Amino acid sequence: MRFHQLEHRFVHSIPSTIEPGVLYVSIEFATAIHLCCCGCGREVVTPFTPTDWKMTFDGVSISLWPSIGNWNFPCRSHYIVKANRIIEAASWSHAMVEAERERDKRTKAAYFAGQPQDSQPTEQPMEQQNTVARPVDDLAARSATSGITGLWNWIIGKNKS
Repeated sequence: MRFHQLEHRFVHSIPSTIEPGVLYVSIEFATAIHLCCCGCGREVVTPFTPTDWKMTFDGVSISLWPSIGNWNFPCRSHYIVKANRIIEAASWSHAMVEAERERDKRTKAAYFAGQPQDSQPTEQPMEQQNTVARPVDDLAARSATSGITGLWNWIIGKNKS
């Protein structure tokens, strides 16, 4: 990842020019936008809805959940924004991406039909995991860390099954 951190800016509307390393958040339009953290320069839009991303602002920093998987970009980057920091996650296989897209379609259809279903993304929020989150610049040291759950290993690509 080229960017290890994003500076957040609350804006009324999205500016015409997106600066690298900046996460623009529009509460009025319930969306955020930034340039891909790999450095490829593509715009990444994260809408805030009951079936899409959730944004947490703690007064100092912003977190987005679920992770951002840029599967339609040539870079196929995958990362989490937690407290303005970028946490790199493993790439997903085509089957994993398709399974999540199908789950997302079912969740949206059920939500808009007024029928609650499994609206949780495949991953669980880091606050609910018994894991140690490591920022991008610390990824090489993660292999022998105790307390990392199977889910975290799966997210970072250690368990290929």
